[in-house]
Formats: sequence, C-alpha cells, structure tokens
Amino acid sequence: MASRTERKHHKKRKKWPFWVGGILLVLLLLISGGIFLIYNQVGAVVDTMHSPLTRDSDPDRQKEINQLYKEKDAVNILLLGVDERDGDLGRSDTMILLSINPNTDKMIMLSIPRDTYVNIPGRGMDKINHAYPFGIIDDIGGPDLSVQTVEETFNLSIHSYIRVNMEGFQQGIDAVGGVTVNNAQAFSSSGYSFQEGQITLDGQEALEYIRMRKQDNRGDLGRNDRQRQVIQAAMNEAASFSSITKAGEILDILGNNVQTDLDMDKLQTLLTNYAGARNNITTMEIEGHGETINGIWYYIVSDEEINRINSEITGHMQQQ
Repeated sequence: MASRTERKHHKKRKKWPFWVGGILLVLLLLISGGIFLIYNQVGAVVDTMHSPLTRDSDPDRQKEINQLYKEKDAVNILLLGVDERDGDLGRSDTMILLSINPNTDKMIMLSIPRDTYVNIPGRGMDKINHAYPFGIIDDIGGPDLSVQTVEETFNLSIHSYIRVNMEGFQQGIDAVGGVTVNNAQAFSSSGYSFQEGQITLDGQEALEYIRMRKQDNRGDLGRNDRQRQVIQAAMNEAASFSSITKAGEILDILGNNVQTDLDMDKLQTLLTNYAGARNNITTMEIEGHGETINGIWYYIVSDEEINRINSEITGHMQQQ
C-alpha cells in the first residue's frame, strides 16, 4: 500500500437530466450537473479552455473535423501532460495518443516515450518532447508543433489535442477521491513509498508514481505503463463520480490547467458517442533501443516499428 491509508469510496449514484463534459489530463472527466448555474459555469470554463491550433483557422479543415464527430467516425486525440516549472518553458513529459472508435467502442492508448528520436519540423532530429518548448520559442505554439511532429512521425492524423498542466492533474485526482492501481514494482520516490500490489493514491502520490523512471529497469516504458494505469483508473473514477458539491471545484481545476481545441459541441459529442470506449482499452508500446548520439541519450525507433504502429491504429480506426 502507498504511504497513506487506502480510502473507501461510498458514493450515492444520481441521475441528472443532462451530462456535461470536461477533460482532465489524459482522461475524459465526466461530470453530472442538474442546475442551470452549473451548466452556465461549464460553458464559461470550456470557453476558457478552448485554444484552437493555428491550422484550425482553415474553414475547410474545421468542416472536415466537425463532420468526423458528427458522423461518429474514429478520432485520434493527443494528450500532452506538460510539466511547467519556474524559469522553464515546459516540456510534454507525457505524450499519449488516444485513438477512439465509437463504432466498436474500442480505444487504443499509445504512450510515446519522451526521448524518442524524431524529426521536429523546422528543428531537425531531436527528442520528441522538445517539440513543445521549440513551438513556444519559434512562436508556432507548443501544442501546434507537438501535434505536427506526432502526425509526421507516425503518418497519422491528429484530430484534437488536450494539454494539461501536471499540477492540475494532481488537483484533479484529489477532486475525484484518488485512484487505485496495481503496482508491479515496489519503490520509493521523493519521500513516498509505493508497495507492490494494489495501492490507492492521492494526487501528489499519483504524480510521483508516474514520474519515477530511474529505478525502473524498463526506464521510460515502465514509466509510460504507470501513466496509462493512472489514466485508466482516473477515467473509471471520473465516470462514476457523482458529487455535485465538487462540480465547482473541478470546473476551476479544468479552467486553470487545461487547454484544448475541443469546443462545447465536440465535448458533448465525445461524451455521448465516444465515452463507451473507455471500457475496452488496448495499450500499445513503442519498441526501440537506447543510443547515445553526440553525448545525449535518445530512444531510437525503427521505420519498421513506426509502420507497425501506423498499421495497427489505421486498422483500428477503419473497423465498423
């Protein structure tokens, strides 16, 4: 068990007239609301979170994306967990591609190791998580360059993105009452101890749990696995979350920490037509090897592996 006593969750389920949606990190946070005040608050928060990419100004592209959601086509959403610290532009230390097919109610969750050696448009070969700060420096936009880099690396369309400040991730985990995961390896990090087996984590513990990689003999792959564990657990907690008294707090967390090109209509469509896929998630890892180039360690991925990933996700998206 983690460093705190496991909490028991006694939740009284309620059904309210309508559902509203928000995004917290790597998860579709489903919030229920039954009064117009909450609904109006949600609209204001979504407006605050809404941050289109530069390419979204193209009306033809907007029409195409809107049609995808309207027709319940498979979509790819890039989750960016950004660790912003004082004096730092921030890096996308968490990069997860969610490929969601509402026709089969299936989701693929692909973790992208942050040290993956790729071509960053306009910058050349570098670690993929450097796309975010480079986008800010070059006045392109951190999410813009991150999305473009992932698209060109895997030859896959990214239809939407969600960027979350990792501090907001911590606050969100606390707001839904913590998460329970199955830890494969006992370890300690930043004063916290994580025992092997089923453990319950609060927000700070969850943040330390997903950050650790130096003690993991699988390195970034082990770290990515813990990230997926926490995201899936948080999705399940959020889906059963029913405390209207917490709605205002969660909305504040979302507004202060989340940035996305998803507007209210797309969020509601995701909630209505795509949310069932959370019950059938396939996780994917990127196979590669470490290599030092000019004194810097990178994660090298072969063209064959890139093609395999493209083939699996494309095939998943085409299933009916």
